[in-house]
Amino acid sequence: MPAPRLRTAAVAVFLAFAAAPVGACGDKPPAVPRAPAVATSAADAGGMAALTAAAQKEGSLNTIALPGDWANYGALIDGFEKKYGIKVVVENPEGTSQDEINALKEHRKDGRAPDVIDVGGSFAQAAARQGLLAPYEVAAFDDIPGEQKDPQARWYNNYGGYVSIGCDAKRVKTCPSTFADLRKPEYKGQVALNGDPTKSGSAFAGVYAAALANGGSFDDIQPGIDFFAELSKNGNFNPVESTPATIEKGQTPISIDWDFLNLGYADEFRRKGADVDWRTAIPFDGSFAQYYAHAVNKDAPHPAAARLWQEYVFSPEGQNIRLGAYARPVLMDAMERDGTLDKAAAENLPTVEGTPTFPTEAQREKARETVNRNWDAAVRG
Repeated sequence: MPAPRLRTAAVAVFLAFAAAPVGACGDKPPAVPRAPAVATSAADAGGMAALTAAAQKEGSLNTIALPGDWANYGALIDGFEKKYGIKVVVENPEGTSQDEINALKEHRKDGRAPDVIDVGGSFAQAAARQGLLAPYEVAAFDDIPGEQKDPQARWYNNYGGYVSIGCDAKRVKTCPSTFADLRKPEYKGQVALNGDPTKSGSAFAGVYAAALANGGSFDDIQPGIDFFAELSKNGNFNPVESTPATIEKGQTPISIDWDFLNLGYADEFRRKGADVDWRTAIPFDGSFAQYYAHAVNKDAPHPAAARLWQEYVFSPEGQNIRLGAYARPVLMDAMERDGTLDKAAAENLPTVEGTPTFPTEAQREKARETVNRNWDAAVRG
Protein backbone atom coordinates (compact mmCIF):
# COMPACT_ATOMS: atom_id res chain seq x y z
CA MET A 1 0.00 0.00 0.00
CA PRO A 2 0.76 3.16 0.04
CA ALA A 3 4.25 3.60 0.49
CA PRO A 4 4.99 6.87 1.88
CA ARG A 5 3.72 5.62 -0.07
CA LEU A 6 2.34 2.18 -4.39
CA ARG A 7 3.62 3.86 -14.23
CA THR A 8 8.62 4.04 -24.18
CA ALA A 9 10.41 7.25 -23.77
CA ALA A 10 8.32 10.39 -23.61
CA VAL A 11 5.10 8.38 -23.72
CA ALA A 12 2.28 10.36 -22.12
CA VAL A 13 0.32 7.92 -20.06
CA PHE A 14 -3.19 9.14 -19.42
CA LEU A 15 -5.41 7.46 -16.87
CA ALA A 16 -8.46 5.72 -18.29
CA PHE A 17 -11.47 5.73 -16.05
CA ALA A 18 -14.20 3.16 -15.66
CA ALA A 19 -17.91 3.50 -16.07
CA ALA A 20 -19.73 2.29 -12.99
CA PRO A 21 -23.39 1.95 -12.13
CA VAL A 22 -24.05 2.81 -8.51
CA GLY A 23 -25.44 0.23 -6.13
CA ALA A 24 -26.05 -2.60 -8.58
CA CYS A 25 -24.48 -5.65 -6.97
CA GLY A 26 -25.57 -5.27 -3.36
CA ASP A 27 -29.33 -5.05 -3.74
CA LYS A 28 -30.71 -8.57 -4.27
CA PRO A 29 -29.83 -10.95 -1.47
CA PRO A 30 -29.43 -14.64 -2.27
CA ALA A 31 -31.87 -17.22 -0.95
CA VAL A 32 -29.27 -18.27 1.62
CA PRO A 33 -26.81 -15.48 2.48
CA ARG A 34 -23.19 -16.51 2.97
CA ALA A 35 -20.98 -15.52 5.86
CA PRO A 36 -19.06 -12.28 5.21
CA ALA A 37 -15.74 -14.15 5.37
CA VAL A 38 -16.63 -16.07 2.20
CA ALA A 39 -19.04 -13.61 0.54
CA THR A 40 -17.90 -12.54 -2.91
CA SER A 41 -20.24 -9.52 -3.12
CA ALA A 42 -22.62 -7.57 -0.91
CA ALA A 43 -25.52 -9.47 -2.46
CA ASP A 44 -23.80 -12.75 -1.60
CA ALA A 45 -23.71 -11.61 2.05
CA GLY A 46 -27.46 -10.89 2.05
CA GLY A 47 -27.44 -7.36 0.66
CA MET A 48 -25.92 -4.07 1.78
CA ALA A 49 -28.10 -3.79 4.86
CA ALA A 50 -27.01 -7.22 6.09
CA LEU A 51 -23.36 -6.53 5.28
CA THR A 52 -23.53 -3.20 7.10
CA ALA A 53 -25.12 -4.76 10.17
CA ALA A 54 -22.46 -7.48 10.27
CA ALA A 55 -19.68 -4.91 9.94
CA GLN A 56 -21.14 -2.75 12.69
CA LYS A 57 -21.32 -5.80 14.94
CA GLU A 58 -17.59 -6.37 14.33
CA GLY A 59 -17.08 -2.71 15.23
CA SER A 60 -13.55 -2.27 13.91
CA LEU A 61 -11.45 -2.26 10.73
CA ASN A 62 -7.71 -2.98 10.71
CA THR A 63 -5.68 -1.02 8.15
CA ILE A 64 -2.00 -0.38 7.59
CA ALA A 65 0.15 2.25 5.90
CA LEU A 66 -2.60 4.84 5.42
CA PRO A 67 -1.17 8.27 6.29
CA GLY A 68 -3.85 10.94 6.52
CA ASP A 69 -2.21 13.12 3.87
CA TRP A 70 -2.03 10.31 1.28
CA ALA A 71 -4.84 10.56 -1.32
CA ASN A 72 -7.14 12.03 1.35
CA TYR A 73 -7.09 9.03 3.66
CA GLY A 74 -7.73 11.26 6.66
CA ALA A 75 -11.08 12.36 5.22
CA LEU A 76 -11.93 8.85 3.98
CA ILE A 77 -11.37 7.32 7.39
CA ASP A 78 -13.38 10.07 9.09
CA GLY A 79 -16.21 9.62 6.58
CA PHE A 80 -16.34 5.85 7.04
CA GLU A 81 -16.29 6.07 10.83
CA LYS A 82 -19.07 8.68 10.92
CA LYS A 83 -21.22 6.90 8.35
CA TYR A 84 -21.05 3.44 9.91
CA GLY A 85 -19.83 3.89 13.48
CA ILE A 86 -16.91 1.53 12.84
CA LYS A 87 -13.50 2.35 14.28
CA VAL A 88 -10.63 2.38 11.78
CA VAL A 89 -7.30 1.34 13.28
CA VAL A 90 -4.23 2.41 11.26
CA GLU A 91 -1.08 0.40 11.93
CA ASN A 92 2.30 1.79 10.80
CA PRO A 93 0.81 4.74 8.86
CA GLU A 94 4.09 5.52 7.13
CA GLY A 95 4.65 1.93 5.99
CA THR A 96 5.32 0.72 2.47
CA SER A 97 3.47 -1.60 0.09
CA GLN A 98 5.91 -4.34 1.07
CA ASP A 99 5.16 -3.74 4.73
CA GLU A 100 1.49 -4.37 3.97
CA ILE A 101 2.20 -7.68 2.27
CA ASN A 102 4.48 -8.70 5.13
CA ALA A 103 1.74 -7.93 7.65
CA LEU A 104 -0.73 -10.19 5.79
CA LYS A 105 1.70 -13.06 6.25
CA GLU A 106 3.08 -12.35 9.71
CA HIS A 107 -0.25 -11.70 11.45
CA ARG A 108 -2.43 -14.11 9.49
CA LYS A 109 -3.84 -15.89 12.55
CA ASP A 110 -3.35 -13.51 15.47
CA GLY A 111 -6.13 -10.99 14.82
CA ARG A 112 -3.71 -8.14 14.11
CA ALA A 113 -3.54 -8.54 10.34
CA PRO A 114 -4.86 -5.74 8.14
CA ASP A 115 -8.39 -6.39 6.90
CA VAL A 116 -7.70 -4.49 3.68
CA ILE A 117 -4.66 -3.28 1.78
CA ASP A 118 -3.89 -0.44 -0.63
CA VAL A 119 -0.72 -1.20 -2.58
CA GLY A 120 1.08 -0.58 -5.85
CA GLY A 121 -0.11 -2.81 -8.70
CA SER A 122 2.85 -5.19 -8.74
CA PHE A 123 2.47 -5.79 -4.99
CA ALA A 124 -1.23 -6.62 -5.37
CA GLN A 125 -0.48 -9.09 -8.14
CA ALA A 126 2.20 -10.74 -6.04
CA ALA A 127 -0.17 -11.03 -3.06
CA ALA A 128 -2.83 -12.63 -5.26
CA ARG A 129 -0.37 -15.19 -6.59
CA GLN A 130 0.58 -16.06 -3.02
CA GLY A 131 -3.05 -16.77 -2.09
CA LEU A 132 -3.31 -13.90 0.41
CA LEU A 133 -6.37 -12.12 -1.00
CA ALA A 134 -10.11 -12.83 -0.97
CA PRO A 135 -12.24 -12.49 -4.11
CA TYR A 136 -14.82 -9.75 -3.61
CA GLU A 137 -16.74 -7.76 -6.22
CA VAL A 138 -17.77 -4.24 -5.26
CA ALA A 139 -20.94 -2.85 -6.84
CA ALA A 140 -18.98 -1.21 -9.67
CA PHE A 141 -16.73 -4.20 -10.37
CA ASP A 142 -18.16 -5.17 -13.77
CA ASP A 143 -17.42 -1.72 -15.17
CA ILE A 144 -13.85 -1.39 -13.96
CA PRO A 145 -11.70 -1.83 -17.11
CA GLY A 146 -10.13 -5.26 -17.50
CA GLU A 147 -6.59 -3.93 -17.24
CA GLN A 148 -7.48 -2.29 -13.91
CA LYS A 149 -8.59 -5.44 -12.09
CA ASP A 150 -7.94 -9.07 -11.43
CA PRO A 151 -10.49 -11.23 -13.30
CA GLN A 152 -11.01 -13.17 -10.06
CA ALA A 153 -11.73 -9.93 -8.15
CA ARG A 154 -8.87 -10.46 -5.72
CA TRP A 155 -7.72 -6.86 -6.35
CA TYR A 156 -8.83 -3.86 -8.40
CA ASN A 157 -7.60 -0.32 -8.78
CA ASN A 158 -9.17 2.57 -6.90
CA TYR A 159 -7.22 5.78 -7.64
CA GLY A 160 -4.08 6.89 -9.42
CA GLY A 161 -1.76 9.66 -10.45
CA TYR A 162 1.28 10.69 -12.45
CA VAL A 163 4.90 10.68 -11.42
CA SER A 164 5.85 14.31 -10.85
CA ILE A 165 8.76 16.45 -9.68
CA GLY A 166 8.07 18.59 -6.64
CA CYS A 167 10.39 21.49 -5.84
CA ASP A 168 10.73 24.15 -3.17
CA ALA A 169 11.21 27.37 -5.15
CA LYS A 170 12.43 29.13 -2.00
CA ARG A 171 15.44 26.82 -1.76
CA VAL A 172 15.99 25.96 -5.42
CA LYS A 173 16.74 28.86 -7.76
CA THR A 174 15.35 27.21 -10.91
CA CYS A 175 13.03 24.25 -10.37
CA PRO A 176 13.52 21.24 -12.66
CA SER A 177 10.67 20.14 -14.91
CA THR A 178 12.17 17.06 -16.61
CA PHE A 179 14.31 14.07 -15.68
CA ALA A 180 17.04 15.48 -17.92
CA ASP A 181 17.11 18.61 -15.76
CA LEU A 182 17.92 16.53 -12.68
CA ARG A 183 21.43 15.85 -14.02
CA LYS A 184 22.41 19.51 -13.66
CA PRO A 185 25.20 20.23 -11.12
CA GLU A 186 23.05 22.87 -9.44
CA TYR A 187 20.89 20.11 -7.94
CA LYS A 188 23.69 18.43 -6.00
CA GLY A 189 22.33 16.63 -2.94
CA GLN A 190 18.76 17.75 -3.62
CA VAL A 191 16.98 15.01 -5.62
CA ALA A 192 15.01 12.54 -3.48
CA LEU A 193 12.47 9.74 -3.89
CA ASN A 194 9.49 8.92 -1.69
CA GLY A 195 11.01 5.74 -0.28
CA ASP A 196 13.01 2.73 -1.43
CA PRO A 197 11.90 1.37 -4.84
CA THR A 198 12.39 -2.22 -3.67
CA LYS A 199 9.65 -1.64 -1.08
CA SER A 200 7.70 1.48 -2.06
CA GLY A 201 5.24 1.66 -4.96
CA SER A 202 5.74 5.40 -5.43
CA ALA A 203 9.54 5.14 -5.51
CA PHE A 204 9.30 2.17 -7.90
CA ALA A 205 7.13 4.30 -10.21
CA GLY A 206 9.77 7.05 -10.08
CA VAL A 207 12.39 4.60 -11.34
CA TYR A 208 10.01 3.39 -14.08
CA ALA A 209 9.39 6.98 -15.20
CA ALA A 210 13.14 7.65 -15.25
CA ALA A 211 13.57 4.58 -17.44
CA LEU A 212 11.03 5.91 -19.96
CA ALA A 213 12.90 9.24 -20.01
CA ASN A 214 16.23 7.54 -20.73
CA GLY A 215 15.63 5.07 -23.55
CA GLY A 216 13.93 2.38 -21.50
CA SER A 217 10.46 0.92 -21.88
CA PHE A 218 7.85 -1.01 -19.94
CA ASP A 219 9.99 -4.07 -20.78
CA ASP A 220 13.25 -2.45 -19.67
CA ILE A 221 13.46 -0.54 -16.38
CA GLN A 222 17.26 -0.83 -16.16
CA PRO A 223 17.86 2.65 -17.69
CA GLY A 224 15.91 4.06 -14.74
CA ILE A 225 18.20 2.30 -12.27
CA ASP A 226 21.21 3.53 -14.28
CA PHE A 227 19.83 7.08 -14.15
CA PHE A 228 19.67 7.08 -10.36
CA ALA A 229 23.09 5.42 -10.18
CA GLU A 230 24.39 8.35 -12.24
CA LEU A 231 22.69 10.87 -9.94
CA SER A 232 24.17 9.07 -6.95
CA LYS A 233 27.66 9.07 -8.47
CA ASN A 234 27.57 12.78 -9.32
CA GLY A 235 26.15 13.64 -5.90
CA ASN A 236 22.71 14.82 -6.99
CA PHE A 237 20.76 11.92 -5.50
CA ASN A 238 19.72 12.38 -1.90
CA PRO A 239 18.96 9.03 -0.19
CA VAL A 240 16.70 10.63 2.43
CA GLU A 241 13.08 9.49 2.06
CA SER A 242 11.05 12.53 1.10
CA THR A 243 8.08 13.47 3.31
CA PRO A 244 6.32 16.75 4.16
CA ALA A 245 8.53 16.97 7.26
CA THR A 246 11.80 16.58 5.33
CA ILE A 247 10.58 19.08 2.74
CA GLU A 248 9.70 21.67 5.37
CA LYS A 249 13.11 21.21 7.03
CA GLY A 250 14.84 21.72 3.67
CA GLN A 251 16.30 18.18 3.61
CA THR A 252 14.58 17.15 0.37
CA PRO A 253 14.00 20.30 -1.71
CA ILE A 254 13.36 18.24 -4.88
CA SER A 255 11.14 15.16 -4.64
CA ILE A 256 10.05 12.66 -7.30
CA ASP A 257 6.59 11.57 -6.20
CA TRP A 258 2.96 11.23 -7.28
CA ASP A 259 1.32 14.42 -8.52
CA PHE A 260 -1.54 14.05 -6.04
CA LEU A 261 0.94 14.00 -3.16
CA ASN A 262 3.06 16.90 -4.37
CA LEU A 263 -0.03 19.01 -5.10
CA GLY A 264 -1.49 18.11 -1.72
CA TYR A 265 1.74 19.03 0.05
CA ALA A 266 1.61 22.49 -1.55
CA ASP A 267 -1.89 23.01 -0.12
CA GLU A 268 -0.73 21.76 3.28
CA PHE A 269 2.24 24.12 3.40
CA ARG A 270 0.03 27.09 2.45
CA ARG A 271 -2.50 26.25 5.17
CA LYS A 272 0.26 25.97 7.76
CA GLY A 273 2.01 29.13 6.64
CA ALA A 274 5.20 27.10 6.20
CA ASP A 275 8.24 28.73 4.67
CA VAL A 276 7.94 26.53 1.56
CA ASP A 277 6.96 27.41 -2.02
CA TRP A 278 6.22 23.90 -3.26
CA ARG A 279 5.70 23.56 -7.01
CA THR A 280 4.82 20.52 -9.10
CA ALA A 281 5.81 19.56 -12.66
CA ILE A 282 4.84 16.42 -14.58
CA PRO A 283 7.96 15.59 -16.64
CA PHE A 284 7.15 15.27 -20.34
CA ASP A 285 10.24 13.15 -20.99
CA GLY A 286 9.12 10.36 -18.64
CA SER A 287 5.36 10.60 -18.23
CA PHE A 288 4.22 7.60 -16.21
CA ALA A 289 0.90 6.94 -14.50
CA GLN A 290 -0.32 4.19 -12.24
CA TYR A 291 -3.23 3.25 -10.05
CA TYR A 292 -3.13 1.87 -6.54
CA ALA A 293 -4.95 -1.42 -5.97
CA HIS A 294 -7.32 -2.31 -3.14
CA ALA A 295 -7.89 -5.81 -1.83
CA VAL A 296 -9.42 -7.76 1.05
CA ASN A 297 -7.27 -10.01 3.22
CA LYS A 298 -8.36 -13.64 2.78
CA ASP A 299 -7.96 -14.07 6.56
CA ALA A 300 -9.38 -10.66 7.54
CA PRO A 301 -10.08 -10.43 11.28
CA HIS A 302 -13.12 -8.26 10.41
CA PRO A 303 -14.37 -9.70 7.10
CA ALA A 304 -17.66 -7.76 6.96
CA ALA A 305 -16.01 -4.42 7.77
CA ALA A 306 -13.34 -5.16 5.15
CA ARG A 307 -15.98 -5.63 2.45
CA LEU A 308 -18.00 -2.62 3.60
CA TRP A 309 -14.85 -0.49 3.40
CA GLN A 310 -14.38 -1.59 -0.19
CA GLU A 311 -17.93 -0.54 -1.03
CA TYR A 312 -17.33 2.84 0.61
CA VAL A 313 -14.09 3.72 -1.18
CA PHE A 314 -15.65 2.74 -4.53
CA SER A 315 -18.84 4.74 -3.88
CA PRO A 316 -19.34 8.25 -5.34
CA GLU A 317 -18.73 9.64 -1.86
CA GLY A 318 -15.43 7.84 -1.49
CA GLN A 319 -14.30 8.57 -5.02
CA ASN A 320 -15.04 12.29 -4.68
CA ILE A 321 -13.05 12.39 -1.44
CA ARG A 322 -10.10 11.01 -3.44
CA LEU A 323 -10.64 13.66 -6.10
CA GLY A 324 -10.57 16.38 -3.46
CA ALA A 325 -6.89 15.53 -2.89
CA TYR A 326 -5.98 15.46 -6.62
CA ALA A 327 -6.05 11.65 -6.84
CA ARG A 328 -7.76 10.47 -10.03
CA PRO A 329 -10.63 8.11 -9.13
CA VAL A 330 -11.04 5.02 -11.26
CA LEU A 331 -14.79 5.71 -11.63
CA MET A 332 -14.42 9.34 -12.68
CA ASP A 333 -15.98 9.03 -16.14
CA ALA A 334 -19.04 7.18 -14.84
CA MET A 335 -19.57 9.74 -12.13
CA GLU A 336 -19.35 12.54 -14.67
CA ARG A 337 -22.03 10.85 -16.76
CA ASP A 338 -24.41 10.20 -13.88
CA GLY A 339 -23.94 13.62 -12.30
CA THR A 340 -22.23 12.49 -9.08
CA LEU A 341 -18.78 13.91 -9.91
CA ASP A 342 -17.42 16.87 -7.96
CA LYS A 343 -16.77 19.02 -11.03
CA ALA A 344 -14.93 21.77 -9.16
CA ALA A 345 -12.44 19.26 -7.77
CA ALA A 346 -12.05 17.63 -11.18
CA GLU A 347 -11.13 21.00 -12.71
CA ASN A 348 -8.20 21.28 -10.28
CA LEU A 349 -6.46 18.22 -11.73
CA PRO A 350 -3.34 18.92 -13.81
CA THR A 351 -3.91 18.65 -17.54
CA VAL A 352 -2.03 15.73 -19.09
CA GLU A 353 -2.28 14.74 -22.74
CA GLY A 354 -1.62 11.39 -24.31
CA THR A 355 -2.86 7.90 -25.04
CA PRO A 356 -3.62 5.50 -22.18
CA THR A 357 -0.70 3.08 -21.84
CA PHE A 358 0.11 0.81 -18.91
CA PRO A 359 2.64 -1.95 -18.30
CA THR A 360 1.21 -5.45 -18.24
CA GLU A 361 1.38 -7.65 -15.16
CA ALA A 362 4.28 -9.55 -16.72
CA GLN A 363 6.13 -6.31 -17.48
CA ARG A 364 5.61 -5.01 -13.95
CA GLU A 365 6.82 -8.26 -12.45
CA LYS A 366 9.91 -8.27 -14.65
CA ALA A 367 10.61 -4.64 -13.66
CA ARG A 368 10.12 -5.43 -9.98
CA GLU A 369 12.57 -8.33 -10.15
CA THR A 370 15.13 -6.12 -11.93
CA VAL A 371 14.86 -3.36 -9.31
CA ASN A 372 15.07 -5.82 -6.43
CA ARG A 373 18.14 -7.43 -7.97
CA ASN A 374 20.07 -4.34 -9.11
CA TRP A 375 19.05 -1.26 -7.11
CA ASP A 376 21.23 -1.55 -4.04
CA ALA A 377 24.45 -2.36 -5.87
CA ALA A 378 23.87 0.30 -8.55
CA VAL A 379 22.68 3.19 -6.41
CA ARG A 380 23.98 2.54 -2.91
CA GLY A 381 27.23 0.95 -3.96
